[in-house]
Amino acid sequence: MKLNRFAKYAWVVLAYSIGVVLWGAYVRATGSGAGCGNHWPLCGNVVIPQSPAVATTIEFSHRVTSGLTVVFVAGLLLWALRSYPKGHAVRLGARLAFVFTITEALVGAGLVLFQLVAHNDSIARAASVAVHLANTFLLLASLTLTAAWASGAHRLRLAGRARLSWPLGIGLLGVLILGVTGAITALGDTLFPSGSLVEGMAQDFSPTAHFLIRLRVIHPIIATLISVYVVILARLLASSGDERPARRLATLLTGLVGLQLLAGLVNVVLMAPIWLQMVHLLLADLLWITFVLFSAGQLAVPLPEAGKAELLSAGSGPAAANGAVTVGGVLKAK
Repeated sequence: MKLNRFAKYAWVVLAYSIGVVLWGAYVRATGSGAGCGNHWPLCGNVVIPQSPAVATTIEFSHRVTSGLTVVFVAGLLLWALRSYPKGHAVRLGARLAFVFTITEALVGAGLVLFQLVAHNDSIARAASVAVHLANTFLLLASLTLTAAWASGAHRLRLAGRARLSWPLGIGLLGVLILGVTGAITALGDTLFPSGSLVEGMAQDFSPTAHFLIRLRVIHPIIATLISVYVVILARLLASSGDERPARRLATLLTGLVGLQLLAGLVNVVLMAPIWLQMVHLLLADLLWITFVLFSAGQLAVPLPEAGKAELLSAGSGPAAANGAVTVGGVLKAK
């Protein structure tokens, strides 16, 4: 399938946004969040810092790349409004992406203005990290759906599919929670580094340890439970139909889950080096995007009469609002 220019642009914006997210993690991991002081949008009370320190360079570059994200997503929205009719799914996706881009910028500004950066180890810092990660995932999901819909995917159809949408919704919420706990765990690793694996385990189970250290025990447990759930659900849904894209996404999802668990284990053994934290986050982003695509695919196409329909008692037929008709059992656009 040949993508139009808008679809290509949407996928590029998604890829760029992932890069910005990873650079933001580097800012946190290096303790450079206070590189511009408590000034925003200025850096050190100036527009462009002169002879900046390393931390200032890192933080300022993140602000610049984040600012470009706003520009790129605003362009995505304007292009979508000009190129697609009212009610089209692409318009919805682009609007959501723009909203979450703005809230992402506001959360980042709040971190700086309230000094929830650098060595701040308060509950407010942990809560802000959780909100930041959740908003990031919602932004990536919006960009992913926009790109997918522009590439020919059909919009979601939830009516009559409660027994399919609920398991997928639980899985998406679980992956989101997993990402949040991972972000808090990474914050704890940054603020309270361990000299050795034995020392780190002793800190984790110490009753007098800081709450960020004690929370590090929870993340691996949640990771294991959510990973098993997601893999079983994806394989079950993919094997109950004959859609090749679903099977490919399920296979990719299974591989990403395995790599993510392996990266998490190595991260613990090596005491969370910065480069591995970024790899871990990249895998988390890719896993989230893949599961969003898989879930959207499951909720956007008619279910087979046998197998999946019997298993989940889902509805039938494609969404008429998407502008598609069924011809000989094959979805075709009007």
